[in-house]
Amino acid sequence: MQSLNKTTDSLLASAKQSLLYTANRPDVVMTRGEGMYLWDTEGKSYLDYIGGWAVTSLGHSPAVLQEALAYQSSQLVHASPGFFNRPMIEFADLLTEISGFDKVFFASSGAEANESAIKLARKHGSLHLNGAYEIITMTNSFHGRTLATMSATGKPAFEPLFEPKVPGFKHVPINDFDACFAAISDRTCAIMLELVQGEGGVHSVEAPYLQALRKACDVYNIMLIFDEVQTGLGRTGKLFAYEHYGVKPDVMTLAKGIGSGFPLSAMLTTEQYDLFEPGDQGGTYSAAPISMAAGHAVVSEILQQGLAENAAKQGALIQEKLTALSEDYAVSQIRGKGLLLAFDIPEGTAPVLAAECMKEGLLVNAPNARTIRLMPPLIVTAEEVEKMIQIMTGVLEACGLHNEAVYS
Repeated sequence: MQSLNKTTDSLLASAKQSLLYTANRPDVVMTRGEGMYLWDTEGKSYLDYIGGWAVTSLGHSPAVLQEALAYQSSQLVHASPGFFNRPMIEFADLLTEISGFDKVFFASSGAEANESAIKLARKHGSLHLNGAYEIITMTNSFHGRTLATMSATGKPAFEPLFEPKVPGFKHVPINDFDACFAAISDRTCAIMLELVQGEGGVHSVEAPYLQALRKACDVYNIMLIFDEVQTGLGRTGKLFAYEHYGVKPDVMTLAKGIGSGFPLSAMLTTEQYDLFEPGDQGGTYSAAPISMAAGHAVVSEILQQGLAENAAKQGALIQEKLTALSEDYAVSQIRGKGLLLAFDIPEGTAPVLAAECMKEGLLVNAPNARTIRLMPPLIVTAEEVEKMIQIMTGVLEACGLHNEAVYS
């Protein structure tokens, strides 16, 4: 990396002095974004296939979001959650109309939306299941970083952290119905899962498994919760990932792409589970007018531009290109749906490959030591797919990840 100029140096020094250490970040400072690209303070551009962790659904700084924020900030930014506001009602109407659910609660992050779902499930258990409180979740899942959502998460690295965890969660392997069925007891109030495990390496649920879960929940009056924080609103090539399976949950959580970068999330449910009493759930910033305007603008644009369809089309193209790459390079297990994709490379090489891609102006994610994850904005074009593949090919070549070199 070329030497940093004084401005960047001073910014990095300030960051290391003032920011609480919570992540390993490269020595670059991002300064602006537009469409599929980010720029740092050195003026270097990066083709963004991380998309803010599947957040920037419309790309960086989309015009519709700028306009919505500018207009709403001139009208009403915050009215307190104790009052209705016009954007709250309009956005709730839109989400319930397109999702097939009846009711929505708004929050600011995916963890908050999932925490809301956990509380609603336990409310259901309290009212209808003789106080049942346990929730079955999946190993290698990810639901957030609050204490409750970390407890729900099946990520092995979380197991020793922040003990004692919130009790009442059982973890079972994904796509293993027998293990899930064996975990159900008279203490079970819900089953909660991602339809594609993003942080877990992009692993999808199987249709027969999901159908069996739905039937079991119906038989035992257990709530079925789909965490669509990463998969919702077009990411997988359908507006919602559950549409791939024809299985509707009782509760669905959304975040990430719902605001295209603006902090926003939602929990949706049916009339049957409108169970909270005043004081059970809330938040100072819940359904603030400024966030509602942002969400309405973003979701409307996803619908109007057919971005779920574009995700399906460009995702299929990426998979086709990666399959062609696998003939010459050690690329395997190409998987995912729409624009939530991953592939494997030899153990231990994924972080190196991601770092080398960044040097070449391409941002990709290595969720573990052998997996590369791709989650670009839903606006990605065939030309930008081709550019990503060109950079990826060069990096695979430079890293010596040929099939014969690895497997001979």
